[in-house]
Amino acid sequence: MNGAVIIPARFESSRFPGKPLIDIHGKPMIRHVYEKCVQAVGRQNTIIATDDNKIKEISNSFGAKVVMTSSDCLTGTDRIAEANKILGLDFVINVQGDEPMTKPDDVKMVYRFMENNSENVLNCFCKIKKDEVVMASVPKVVVSETNKLIYMSRSGVPFNKNLKPQANYKQVCIYGFSKKHLELFSSNPGKTMNEKYEDLEILRFLDLDIPVQMFEVEPGGIAVDTPEDLERVLVAMGSN
Repeated sequence: MNGAVIIPARFESSRFPGKPLIDIHGKPMIRHVYEKCVQAVGRQNTIIATDDNKIKEISNSFGAKVVMTSSDCLTGTDRIAEANKILGLDFVINVQGDEPMTKPDDVKMVYRFMENNSENVLNCFCKIKKDEVVMASVPKVVVSETNKLIYMSRSGVPFNKNLKPQANYKQVCIYGFSKKHLELFSSNPGKTMNEKYEDLEILRFLDLDIPVQMFEVEPGGIAVDTPEDLERVLVAMGSN
């Protein structure tokens, strides 16, 4: 099957403007993500999708292939879908541009699965740390016994009957999408109800009655959603 990793990168983030280009130990964040993906699937199969000329220019400077998209994309997945209208891939691995600690082995695992099972929607998750349970920037994951996504929330789901959060897992922003599912996702006229409430794009699939298979990976990564997250990443990544 014909596939690639696409990294969506938007300059005008509502919570952290300009974050793809923030410096992390001497490199812009988008470069950290790109290099991890190249380690997983090679330079030929790694693409950056953006609507920003500065991101394009900097990405080109370190050798990345860039697809320009409109500034009207509601989410990173909408941006991926728009890019794939140009690329025509059978499947796409979406690695968010704010995941500088992405593990190449996790990307490679999802890529290999999609090569043989391209008619799926996949997302990764891992065990959550205690301090992350109360962080709204960390999406919590509830799965079934067969690791199908039941719900995802910025609150500490699930809760016990005394309304105490019992969150066990968090999202890792590596996704696998078929061409068909990307087209369906982007054909929706706007964000769906739960997607809008939580500001979590994967919920659009659940709202449209499309099952999402979750893959558990080892913990360790930190997504940069806010300036506070950046401080955690700087410490975790050290001088490397």
